Amino acid sequence: MIKRNLLVMGLAVLLSACGFQLRGTGSTELALKELDVSARNAYGETVTQLRQVLENSGVNVYTGAPYKLVLVNEKETQRNLSYASAGRASDLELSTELDFEIRGHNQVMLLSDKLQVQKVISRDGNNVVGTDSESTQVRSEIRRELVQRMVLRLQLLSPAQLDALQQTADAKAQAEADALKAAQEYENSVPKQSPVEVPVE
Repeated sequence: MIKRNLLVMGLAVLLSACGFQLRGTGSTELALKELDVSARNAYGETVTQLRQVLENSGVNVYTGAPYKLVLVNEKETQRNLSYASAGRASDLELSTELDFEIRGHNQVMLLSDKLQVQKVISRDGNNVVGTDSESTQVRSEIRRELVQRMVLRLQLLSPAQLDALQQTADAKAQAEADALKAAQEYENSVPKQSPVEVPVE
């Protein structure tokens, strides 16, 4: 297991040295050319990798961009798919779920969605260290796949689509403000009933 992990890591280093890039992590063309990217964990590995991939794809990532991608929550879970008897391996499912939002002007939420990546590994009860090492490696693969899927999702968006969503959100907010104002004006225009005086006997 450890030899296989070392081989995979060695190939990854070799391929990156000669300029090879995974599909979705290199020169992906996006219609969005400006984007603010943030996360609850501002220096987390997922948001850091995502910023790097977007910048490599020609996106200007900076604070104050017209639209903002917010990684709201990233949750890692694991569960046993099978239980092994003594000396046998069991299957373990590793899963990461990423909730995200895209916000426009005045922090108005334009859309929200989630991504989820799952992978299964075999856990060897006789080689706990090897299993932990493989889990760490698989978590890294899951994170890379999440970033790739996030970029693919962003590829489906254009500034025109986000502008339309912004206009819809602004119109809805304006309608709600107008309704609230009208209700307040109506309430103010209705004569207030004077309290009834009870005659003193």
